[in-house]
Amino acid sequence: MNSLQDTTILDFYGGVDEIGGNKIQTSFKDNSIFLDFGMSFSRANKYFSEFLQPRKANGILDFIEFGLLPEIKGIYREDYLKHSGLHSTDKPAIDAVFISHAHMDHSSYVHHLREDIPIFLTEQSYLIMKTLETTTSVSFTDLITLKKDFHFITKKKGEGFKRLQGDMARVERDIKIMKPYKKYDVGEFTVFSAPVDHSLPGASGFIMENSNDALIYTGDLRFHGKRPELTRKFVKKAKKAHPTMMLSEGTRITEKTSITEEDIEKKATEIISNYDGLVVVNYPIRDMDRLLTFYEVACNVDRKLVVNLKQAYMLNLFYGKDYPKIDDVVVYTPRKGWGLLGEDSFACLGDEWTCAMEIDQYHIKTDYDKWERDFLDWDNTINYKDIKEEPQEYIFRCDFFELKELIDIKPEKGLYIRSVTEPFDDEMQIDYNKALNWLKHFNLELIEKGMHASGHANGTEILNMIRKINPDKLYPVHTINKEKFDVLRDEGIDVVYPKLSQ
Repeated sequence: MNSLQDTTILDFYGGVDEIGGNKIQTSFKDNSIFLDFGMSFSRANKYFSEFLQPRKANGILDFIEFGLLPEIKGIYREDYLKHSGLHSTDKPAIDAVFISHAHMDHSSYVHHLREDIPIFLTEQSYLIMKTLETTTSVSFTDLITLKKDFHFITKKKGEGFKRLQGDMARVERDIKIMKPYKKYDVGEFTVFSAPVDHSLPGASGFIMENSNDALIYTGDLRFHGKRPELTRKFVKKAKKAHPTMMLSEGTRITEKTSITEEDIEKKATEIISNYDGLVVVNYPIRDMDRLLTFYEVACNVDRKLVVNLKQAYMLNLFYGKDYPKIDDVVVYTPRKGWGLLGEDSFACLGDEWTCAMEIDQYHIKTDYDKWERDFLDWDNTINYKDIKEEPQEYIFRCDFFELKELIDIKPEKGLYIRSVTEPFDDEMQIDYNKALNWLKHFNLELIEKGMHASGHANGTEILNMIRKINPDKLYPVHTINKEKFDVLRDEGIDVVYPKLSQ
């Protein structure tokens, strides 16, 4: 009989009876790793909102207070701990974190981890997290690097102190880029990254082994995306591992059908092909497959896809990696800061109000972040005037937070294709209702039925996948309908309901 020390122990700090928030600690003998370290949207939304956020000034304590982060010693960044009067350890208490993909509910709390914990992830996940870290202005996005907070350094002249900022505060995390199906040894664990299809690039399941168990972790996956062969290969490899334990997502375990990217392309093409007004589309900002779908739609109807600056930055990083090149799309430049863009804006030079078109470009660029300025002079950059003058030339990507651009564009009519998931909480429903008010105000027709392909497999596909892999024990995660997995009990699979470890 195996001793407790020779047993693989699973501790669940998220992903239990909820969609997302996966933080699963896997321990064997003296080694311990985390599978994902994401934010629980459902738990965070119970206490926080857009304008009520955890305080950086309180380090990790606001997160610990509401159970958003597990209370584990030896895993959190030293600056947050010491600033709050907490003890930090010399060495990390865990050996690694394996990130299945770069959605926030699987990766965003990496921000709080100490920089000497190795973070294993795919190259595509690295690029998306780099995009998020570079292009966002919100707090808690130290994903690829760690920027030391609460540090003072001596001034150059030696008189007094100044805050540590910029590149001097930046510390590189221990990032490990994983190759598909290459073996990675972490203490007692051997881990393989198994690419799967999901709603953003670089998603991966994991096949893990130690001397006692073989464990399969699906991450998030689907069979109806643009690369179903990746998920099918994962299933074959997972089956060959003869797993004793399997952690399977079950987001859509109650559903039986799926809309595909091809369905969206066909329907959108049919709708737009004979339309001569403005077409606006809202799709998830990091869903590169959806971007590719609407790029293909734009080509089909002889229009140009317009992306925002953040997507332009991401396309630049992904240049030549199965997605449109940055020069294949059009980049939209919004008015920011003083709004010194276009002939409708003025600024006072001395005693005279002067059209912004006549002001030195240097002053216009100061309205934009450094990473944004690279795109302002590109030949394929446009602004509201271009769309206003020739709306029939473009498919304009515009999410909820960009609806204000319609005030400048002032469309006479238009279509608004909503290619995102349905609202699933009160806050999302409130934003949805606000968006409807904007559409009504600007005479935009809402089109949403059949326009979103989920990043998750349906219930029939999930159950068939588990049957093929045939683990001894199954742990349903990332689901609010774990009881739907019970049908597998009659087929010899031990379905174990995970419980939160805090």
